[in-house]
Amino acid sequence: MNGDTAPIYDDKAHVRGNLDLTNAEWQRFAEPGADPGGEYVELAFVQHSDGVTYTAMRKSTEPDGTILVFTPSEWDAFVKGVRAGEFDEPW
Repeated sequence: MNGDTAPIYDDKAHVRGNLDLTNAEWQRFAEPGADPGGEYVELAFVQHSDGVTYTAMRKSTEPDGTILVFTPSEWDAFVKGVRAGEFDEPW
């Protein structure tokens, strides 16, 4: 390992693999009148045993696929970025 690399701080290490999503209430975000069988982002707000509510995100077409998990501060930063247009298409 290179001695010039910065240490990695993982504030979700205790959550990985331990966030119970079995009773998660997934919310789908789609335009009114959109195809119900289409591909959408789904979110669930899930409380962990550490008392923190994490935001979980997945693709509607892959409910058993990859799930992204955000801490409250990460989710806040993401939402602020969306509102500021950081993720808008350049055209």
